[in-house]
Amino acid sequence: MAGNSFGQLFRITTFGESHGPAIGVVIDGCPAGLVFDQAFIQLQLSRRRPGQSALTTQRDESDQLELLSGVFEGRTTGTPITLLIRNKDAQSGDYDALKDVYRPSHADYTYEAKYGIRDHRGGGRSSARETAARVAAGGLAQLLLHASGIRVVAYVCGVGSVTYIDEPTQKALLSIENNAVRCPDTTTAARMEAAIAEAKAHGDSLGGMIRVLITGVPAGLGEPVFDKLEADLAKAMLSINAVKGFEVGAGFAAAMAKGSEMNDSFYTDSGRVRTRTNHSGGIQGGISNGETISCRIAFKPVATIQQKQNSIDKAGKSITLEAKGRHDPCVVPRAVPIVEAMAALVLADHLLRQRSAIL
Repeated sequence: MAGNSFGQLFRITTFGESHGPAIGVVIDGCPAGLVFDQAFIQLQLSRRRPGQSALTTQRDESDQLELLSGVFEGRTTGTPITLLIRNKDAQSGDYDALKDVYRPSHADYTYEAKYGIRDHRGGGRSSARETAARVAAGGLAQLLLHASGIRVVAYVCGVGSVTYIDEPTQKALLSIENNAVRCPDTTTAARMEAAIAEAKAHGDSLGGMIRVLITGVPAGLGEPVFDKLEADLAKAMLSINAVKGFEVGAGFAAAMAKGSEMNDSFYTDSGRVRTRTNHSGGIQGGISNGETISCRIAFKPVATIQQKQNSIDKAGKSITLEAKGRHDPCVVPRAVPIVEAMAALVLADHLLRQRSAIL
């Protein structure tokens, strides 16, 4: 099974299944001498873990991080770093009835079509449980970025039809952990929570949107023509479960505008080249221009809903499916640290690639 590794110089490979004994990640290419702040990485895992509020799945996983290799006396050694997270509350029996059926909009049929076999226990490798390994690796990538003054922060800007379109202040961004949906505005957050609760009460689910902001990025990151910075960010985000859309800067709105409205004019500020607007989202020609990188990511509604649905079984017989198990009515709040992790992995990789590009 190919496709389990991501990155060029800062490279990760994740492993494990939702209901296996553990999931984990091997990180190769992390420079030696970086302080391994395990508490910071554990915090990122705790932000993603299930069971953290009434709005999330009640699977009870503490997601305690285990370090197996690559760190000595609190610093990275330059050798492969292996991080492990054990599964402790799988309850695989909840999925016995799904062994021979295809759940609507899940990966059941496509995995079986590709491999001729699938792990029906919580989706196996296709489960969003795998993203915990990405968050662990992304936490290390953030530590590397912090050393260069680069910060990654994401927040929920949409749940169903409830949206937050304002530009958040720094104070508002620091407050996103104060509500269950991780929205910078408390009034909008309350409306989002109510929308999720209503969908859950009706056995349904909601999608939403996350915005990620990356500050402190120097001009020059990105590897045209095929590894443009936004291209790698797009691949990173679209590799996350349930993601169906990605845009950078003005995104799709730019398609309905004029060049005179979208062009970002240059000026100098104390010798530094700046742009007066940021419709480009901090990236031009596939290379960072030194402005804040801004992206939005769209998540579809969670596929498992507590309503009867029509489907078929392996024999092609029509069935009525009544899903069981523990699932988020809206995955977006828990996806915030996942988005941050994938953005950090892209930036860490391109930061190292840029250091090898010029003398």
